[in-house]
Amino acid sequence: MMSADNGVLILAPLGRDAKIAASILTAKGIATRICGDLQEAVSLLDTAQCLVVAEEALTHSDRKLFAAWIDGQPAWSDLPIVLLTMRETELDDRLRFLDHYVIVLERPLLASSLLNSVRSALRARARQLEVKSLLEQQEEVAQRQRLLIRELHHRVKNTLANVRAMMGATARSSESIDHLVRDFSSRLVSLAETHSMLTDDYWQTALLHKLLETELRPYGTLEPSRISMQGPDVSLVADLAIPIGMAFHELASNSSKYGALSKPEGRLEIRWSVDLPAGARKLDFFWRERDGPKIEPPERRGFGTTLLEKVVAVQCQAEIDLKYHPDGLQFAMTLPLRNTRLVPPY
Repeated sequence: MMSADNGVLILAPLGRDAKIAASILTAKGIATRICGDLQEAVSLLDTAQCLVVAEEALTHSDRKLFAAWIDGQPAWSDLPIVLLTMRETELDDRLRFLDHYVIVLERPLLASSLLNSVRSALRARARQLEVKSLLEQQEEVAQRQRLLIRELHHRVKNTLANVRAMMGATARSSESIDHLVRDFSSRLVSLAETHSMLTDDYWQTALLHKLLETELRPYGTLEPSRISMQGPDVSLVADLAIPIGMAFHELASNSSKYGALSKPEGRLEIRWSVDLPAGARKLDFFWRERDGPKIEPPERRGFGTTLLEKVVAVQCQAEIDLKYHPDGLQFAMTLPLRNTRLVPPY
């Protein structure tokens, strides 16, 4: 909303008109400011609610800047002007540019006439400022819609690229059509759920622990006796949330087939923390499986391994460490955080 620090400007350089007008308005709690000349008044119009001006102050001055300011007002603005004229005289032809803006008061004037005219002008200005605020809100909404459309276009392109890569990698690593359909469908569902989180959030981010819960819930592994999750919750922007969500899906799916989550006695420890080295926020993430079947490094690289070691490392600029301990898989990641928000510990 426009500042109203200058309240009502008064420009009446001859006689005592300015002091009298200021006294009348100030006595009723209306802020006023007396201007010495038209140039000073014009410099203050942007933060004024109303202008009270004597006719001679305009006719005896260079009106070009004043006329230009009047003509250049935005569409919502129509600054109220109270023009003080001499009784029974017509408006000077040189002031015709004020026809649509001016309230004319003849002098000598009654205090009540000035007061009522200024109050009417202030009410009109208040309505104009309300319109201005509404227009600004509408523009903010429009800007956000444009931003969301650009974001959607960008995300759709990236998603289609991810789907194409998933399809090719899943096909190469699948032993049969049934395996292909099963694995590819589960990966599509995971990707869709991450997109739902981003769409539902006003800031287009996804909570890290929600991504984990979403991927682990299908395997019935959210019981504290089997899984431990510790760390401050972090909101990930879309460019990070999508590949990280896919990574969590591969870790959970792999664990449910071959790792700790494939046996009732298996345990999973997940913890993360946020560091601020040299002002650059980074997420340290750790995934450790225990008490599951004995594991060995895979003989060939599947989609999950490629995703963790290549896609996440390149697309998210993360440092990845994947180790196949005999007693359980260990995955560590250091992830630079961009435009993220931290909330109290989860």
